[in-house]
Amino acid sequence: MSNQKPTIVLVHGAFADSSSWNGVVPKLREQGYRVLAASNPLRGIESDADYVADVVNGVDGPVVLAGHSYGGVVISRAATTAPNVKALVYIAAFQPEAGESVFELSGRFEGGKLGPDTTNVLAAQGELSIKPENFSDVFAADVPAETADVMAVTQRPVTERALGTPFDGEPAWKNLPSWALIAEQDHAIPAAAQAFMSDRAGSEVTRVDASHAVSVSRPDVVAEVILAAAAKVA
Repeated sequence: MSNQKPTIVLVHGAFADSSSWNGVVPKLREQGYRVLAASNPLRGIESDADYVADVVNGVDGPVVLAGHSYGGVVISRAATTAPNVKALVYIAAFQPEAGESVFELSGRFEGGKLGPDTTNVLAAQGELSIKPENFSDVFAADVPAETADVMAVTQRPVTERALGTPFDGEPAWKNLPSWALIAEQDHAIPAAAQAFMSDRAGSEVTRVDASHAVSVSRPDVVAEVILAAAAKVA
């Protein structure tokens, strides 16, 4: 345990950007924490993790690393090369084991609506985005319609490679304490999948009746989970 308050580094997932943390950041800063929101490139697990690890390794002192959705995959890799990470927080996120991919994990359990019928593929670059007409239902069902419409327009696509590549090596959650927020009404990552992964990892679990866009619809609960992790590090 350190006498220095940790820096909280936030990593967004696919079909989103760092603005998805806008409601969470002020709540963390109000408690005296320095906060960084990394811009996840969404190109591939290894390169995305390298980028986030560079951000984390540039921080002086301990770090709590939080990831949403595919961001959970990224932090599970990035923290293995960032020794100042002291805790991991998974917000409606993937916690993969070696050999598992996002596609495989999300398809293993019922309740997901993210798939060929609800996504567009830019074949030339192998990028996926959620069809605007499906975005609210799949990603942000409890977000006001006008906000969900803007999120659909501003979503950042992710490569199929990032979601289809199996995780390689030992994930960081095996060696670090972890917290997980399960979104019970998640149509992107079924709640059953989130529960399976968090139970396997031995994460401290909080459940909330929210969509996949829980950091937008319930920033209060998201902040509480991150602050609980930070309090154990500080």
